[in-house]
Amino acid sequence: MVHRIAVLALDHFSTLDLGIPGQVFRVAEDAEGRPLYEIVTCTPGGRAVRGPAGFSVVPDHDLSVLATADTVIVPGIHDGPPLEDGTIDGELRDALRAAATRSRLVSICTGAFVLAAAGLLDGRPATTHWRESGLFRSLFPRVLLDPDVLFIDDGDLLTSAGVAAGIDLCLHVVRRDHGSETANRVARRCVSPPWREGGQAQFIERPLPASGDTTTAPTRAWMLERLPEPLDLTTLAEHARMSVRTFTRRFREETGLSPARWLNRQRVERARHLLETTDLPVDRVAAQAGFGTAVSLRQHLHATVGVAPLTYRHTFRTDAPPSSRPA
Repeated sequence: MVHRIAVLALDHFSTLDLGIPGQVFRVAEDAEGRPLYEIVTCTPGGRAVRGPAGFSVVPDHDLSVLATADTVIVPGIHDGPPLEDGTIDGELRDALRAAATRSRLVSICTGAFVLAAAGLLDGRPATTHWRESGLFRSLFPRVLLDPDVLFIDDGDLLTSAGVAAGIDLCLHVVRRDHGSETANRVARRCVSPPWREGGQAQFIERPLPASGDTTTAPTRAWMLERLPEPLDLTTLAEHARMSVRTFTRRFREETGLSPARWLNRQRVERARHLLETTDLPVDRVAAQAGFGTAVSLRQHLHATVGVAPLTYRHTFRTDAPPSSRPA
């Protein structure tokens, strides 16, 4: 049975957010090329809604279609009561609450404000665009907001960070529904990575060092060439010709991460590449990535992508036969 997705468009909709579900889920097909999802779009009263780019959207449905949906997706908005005083129209609130009793709810970016205004996020973990996290907390203090992640999957309620993180979340939904092979195929069609590393911190605006100031970039490049080696903070600061304190501060200013966290991420990326492209045993992958032992690699990889090394290899190796890949 085809899974029906209802996209709820509101005034001041985010242009990209509104288009993401139709693009990602439209190209999701089974092995015989049959569509796995049906996408419909609705608005309150079936009225046209206007976005910020000089055009309006006229939907095919009103809110009644939410009652027929398996999943309801709320794209982000740039303005309106949810972002002003944390409220939504009573008809919309009731329709979303009714949908929550039978459907999976998903928000992209500031669409979380809409779900929160309907009272559906109270006591639940959620995320939204990092720029709006302060406003979100002030309007909805009962929501367990985490502004540092790309998306949160809380079972029947999923929320994503800003804009392009909606692609990450939609691909995750496909992966959860139909497995990594299908999600990877959709990602290729969308020319998108099937999984992005890290969280919103990498996208937050930060003051850059003044022109002419010493930078940690040469040391970061040096670190990448020596991932298998032990690299302590003192060694890194000496290479950068800085004190440990100055190096740590400058490194965080430039990357948004501590040197240790940045180094661990690069090692995880190296391990993922080796698992996808070689037949090296896990202990050899761990050594070449700089984790030392298979146990350490397993812990870091599981913390990052939620799977063990061999599971990751079988899932993401491009030359592995489909029958060998776990769902």
